[in-house]
Amino acid sequence: MMDNRINNHPVLSVDEKSDFITFNFNGKKITAKSGEMISSALFANGIHVFGHHHKDNSPQGIYCANGQCSQCLVLANGIPVKSCIVPVEENMDVRSLEGLPELLKDDEIVKKGMKTPIINTRVLIIGGGPAGLSAAIELGLMEVKCIICDDKQDLGGKLSLQTHNFFGSIRDCFAGSRGMDIGYNLTSKVKKDENLDIWTDSPVVGVFVDGLIGIVKNGRYVLVKPDIILITTGAREKTLAFPGCDLPGVYGAGAFQTLVNRDLIKPTEKLFIIGGGNVGIIAAYHALQAGIEVIGLVEALPECGGYKVHLDKVKRMGIPIYTSHTVLKAIGINHLEKVVITRIDDKFKPIKGTEKIFEADTLLIAVGLSPVDELKKQAEVFGLKTYAAGDADIIAEASAAMFSGKIIARKILIDMGFNVEIPPEWNKMVEILRSRPGPIKKTNPSIPKDTEIYTVMHCFQEIPCNPCTETCVLQSIKIKDKSIMGTPSFEGKCLGCGRCVSLCPGLAITLVDKKYDYSKKTARIMIPWEMPKNSIKVNQIVSTTNIDGNIIGEGKVIAIKTSEWQNKRQLVSIEIPYKDTDKVVNIRIKKAVIENIPKSDEILDDNNIIICRCERVTKKEIVDYIKNTGTKDFNAVKAALRVGMGACGGKTCTELIMRIFRELGVDLKDVEANVERPFSQEIPIYSFLNDGDFK
Repeated sequence: MMDNRINNHPVLSVDEKSDFITFNFNGKKITAKSGEMISSALFANGIHVFGHHHKDNSPQGIYCANGQCSQCLVLANGIPVKSCIVPVEENMDVRSLEGLPELLKDDEIVKKGMKTPIINTRVLIIGGGPAGLSAAIELGLMEVKCIICDDKQDLGGKLSLQTHNFFGSIRDCFAGSRGMDIGYNLTSKVKKDENLDIWTDSPVVGVFVDGLIGIVKNGRYVLVKPDIILITTGAREKTLAFPGCDLPGVYGAGAFQTLVNRDLIKPTEKLFIIGGGNVGIIAAYHALQAGIEVIGLVEALPECGGYKVHLDKVKRMGIPIYTSHTVLKAIGINHLEKVVITRIDDKFKPIKGTEKIFEADTLLIAVGLSPVDELKKQAEVFGLKTYAAGDADIIAEASAAMFSGKIIARKILIDMGFNVEIPPEWNKMVEILRSRPGPIKKTNPSIPKDTEIYTVMHCFQEIPCNPCTETCVLQSIKIKDKSIMGTPSFEGKCLGCGRCVSLCPGLAITLVDKKYDYSKKTARIMIPWEMPKNSIKVNQIVSTTNIDGNIIGEGKVIAIKTSEWQNKRQLVSIEIPYKDTDKVVNIRIKKAVIENIPKSDEILDDNNIIICRCERVTKKEIVDYIKNTGTKDFNAVKAALRVGMGACGGKTCTELIMRIFRELGVDLKDVEANVERPFSQEIPIYSFLNDGDFK
């Protein structure tokens, strides 16, 4: 079978000494890295379909890669497991799940149940991402005994998947550092603090009226009695419903980044992206770094909502951006094969005759996030002392989550009676970090006239960021506004060191050297580069681009060196025509994508859009039931059609169903919401067994 592993990555280290094992899939022997998840091992071997649904025999594959759904179910040694959270083992017998699994025969009688242990703690932190880690560090400094639990095998949350450099303030939230490095540093601090009890692989599954919290700790059910609960559970991805949205090959950015950035798996050859926010744009950049062809990106709004420097970065690399467009249909038999997009009007309705079709084997959905706040709401209903930080409280960037974790920890300490305070500038900083991108101030950079070596700042939008001003040894880069939201400008002298080029998180600074050629026929420009090794070579002729990705001309690569100040970033020097000096921002290595017009049968509407993936319930079934009964109760739809009763517990379909109510003219204020009850995810029966029976 094929090997879809990433062996050349500009940022991530490829471990060439990994131990490989063998296991069987449907009777065929294949290889896997020791300790990797079953789903990742299957993807590495080119296997994307893991089974077929019992209701309609539809193909099933990876979707969340997070243990929150059941689309990746397989049989491992005869037991149904979620392949995205179960490590593969030597000689494991893995088989695709065709329909419903058979019940195992009883092998012995369980004599008695377990007396569930109850563990007391002062603070229970639910979620080990940026907010939870930052809060834990702050509480640990005051010797507060805490349990910090997370459902993953390692702490760090989504930080471990973020290979790009973070924005914000260098002093306050590690701006300029890569997310994965920030996660490692925070985790290291937490592990060194004896006041912090770390529970990984321990999902929280229920909050109860008596103040007890149910947790499956390493496979065994326990109860925790905290004085205070801190919810830092982050956010989950929103999704869209359209014909073909349930095909294998259609999934979110989290699943994509898990496969690519955690497991170094190349899950796709041709990627298409829905969503022009930071998540979608960054995913496009991560794909390019992994050697994946990005066919295009659609955004429903007239302008992409992500940071302009992120957008400029992928446009310069040649990725087509289609604003005021959406995906009309995903086409494929057992797996995604084609994507149909269309232009939409100001009411988000498709405009007939504007359709385009592209060949793609993966469609990445990045259309926003929703807080994972079910546990928070349950705890508040029961009157438990509960706090929240990070995306579980307010959706924002990870830098804001880290800072909000520090602030909420101080609030907890104050409520506990500790003599601490929250500096006023902290609250100001977190509001800045949470703020939306500001207006684009201008489109042309200011060019100094009295020097021939200088930096050009291609940063024209107000975003919270200051590494460039903090790293210039001559302090020639300034933000005139007192806030880090201001746009930077170059004023003064330049040593030509390239430090600012290295450390800009948005790769939005170039260094110009007009002294390179005294005849003034050519000049040298230095650009930041984070693409795979050997994607460009010295003496290669390359196409140069402006800030919008338009081709300006050609240049010659004259030097490639590793940055002294930013790990894994290269500085590339290019010889260009003197007249292009202040126009060139980067180079393009990607070829243009061919657009085709779909056939009439490829754009026909499909009423069988799957809304509930777990139970395979269509939009038509839901619409018909609401119309026929006149119900305004989500729970009535749930009882009649089984929506929200699958493995994900409605985490994916609830928002889609509420959208259907709105489309039918029902005011959402009048809709009885889905009743959340413990347990929030499935728990194996063996988790409740006593010591002798627990294995």
